[in-house]
Amino acid sequence: MCLLLRPIFAAVPLIAIVFLLVGSSARGAERLNVLFIAADDMNCDLGCYGDPLVKTPNLDRLCKMGVRFDAAYCQQPLCGPSRASIMTGLRPDTLDMHTLNHELRQKNPDVVTLGQMFRNNGYFSARAGKIYHYGNPAQIGTDGNDDPATWNERYNPIGIDRSQQEKITRYGAGQEKNTNLGISMAWWDPESADNEHTDGKVADKIVELINEKKGEPFFLAAGFFNPHCPYVAPKKYFDLYPLDQITMPDLEEAKRDLEDVPAMAIQRDAKNWPYYFKDVSVEEARKCKQAYYASISFVDAQVGKLLDALEENDLMDNTVIVFWSDHGYFLGEKGLWYKRKAFERSARMPLIIAAPGLRQGENTAKPVELVDLYPTLADLCGLAPPKNLEGQSLRPLLTDPTGGKWDKPAVTQVWHGRNAWGYSIRTDRYRYTEWLEGKAGRELYDHANDPGEVTNLADSTEHAETVAELSRQLQPYVQLKPGSR
Repeated sequence: MCLLLRPIFAAVPLIAIVFLLVGSSARGAERLNVLFIAADDMNCDLGCYGDPLVKTPNLDRLCKMGVRFDAAYCQQPLCGPSRASIMTGLRPDTLDMHTLNHELRQKNPDVVTLGQMFRNNGYFSARAGKIYHYGNPAQIGTDGNDDPATWNERYNPIGIDRSQQEKITRYGAGQEKNTNLGISMAWWDPESADNEHTDGKVADKIVELINEKKGEPFFLAAGFFNPHCPYVAPKKYFDLYPLDQITMPDLEEAKRDLEDVPAMAIQRDAKNWPYYFKDVSVEEARKCKQAYYASISFVDAQVGKLLDALEENDLMDNTVIVFWSDHGYFLGEKGLWYKRKAFERSARMPLIIAAPGLRQGENTAKPVELVDLYPTLADLCGLAPPKNLEGQSLRPLLTDPTGGKWDKPAVTQVWHGRNAWGYSIRTDRYRYTEWLEGKAGRELYDHANDPGEVTNLADSTEHAETVAELSRQLQPYVQLKPGSR
């Protein structure tokens, strides 16, 4: 630096040199903020991921600002363990968390969470809404399974989607008597303003915090509850999706898709197939799919409020923005609904990262994992993370999305109980799954020719070598503790 500046300094007054050096030092010391945006149960049926129907103008906008990850996978397709994994950078087996129980600190008292790392480094760390697991909608308005050590402040807004849930329409035998809307095929489209709903209030609170904290480094987490069931959003978002535009998979074809699948892969879904609940019609499922899409567009509008707030406060150039969901979601494909399956549709979810000075408007098809977010944010913000993190920084892909050095597969596990669990590995081309280490069946899907995972190739002699190699790669990730198997 001295060699570069010497000719300039020779012609510049001393006072100007002092200001130049002080200004350069101040800019170098400026710390990046983080806006951490979470959606609940959101799959990749998004306009920004190429879906021709679902409208996501603000996520489209975010994609133009950063990198879209087209092959991002969760560690377990269930809210509790997935979110604990994201927030600790550790896999569910390491945490010994596979259910919705509130046990992060009970089992891992010394873990340093993502927000806690920022807090320990002088950041203001706060959330509004759902980041760790909450029973949705039952625990809206409470702290749910939150971790107090993660935050300086936390906010639990509650809207009409929770306070007036008696107005929600429910489908399926017995659903009218079931108060647990957390697993339901149910919807409501009130004539309402965005900020009458919980997610609208979440966005408003984060906007308020951006305005208040713009002068100090912050880690702000906006935890949206949509599009998790029950699917509730203002009617104007439902109007974006006329029912005659909502298509449903053919059920006869869907049934054939499952003929070569191990029983354990769909054991939670087989009893009342299709659509999980007994006596749900195709037309009722279509209505729920419409409501799910409406909920996505509602979340998208809230994301727009957050992006606007950053722009209005001149914070875009020093804020890392991350948008993620905790896992994917079935909407009738293979006759299935919800998550908690090892298929692509359940394990894959949206992930978008916009970071100052890195690539914009690009995408990558490299397999990545949500467990990679913790080391990525530590890296981008120049912080020292815990040494035991199990993911890797995504900086190589944010720097060069198509050619960046990246050869790590993505691993997702499913845990139904001590005698029913499996692990799935996703490479650039294949998804390979073992149930009870192969004793209860195997699955192999070639995504180069079968993106819908229709044909299970695991028993094909032609693919025996591929199965053996992927099984070998999967083994180091099978770390389920004795009490969980």
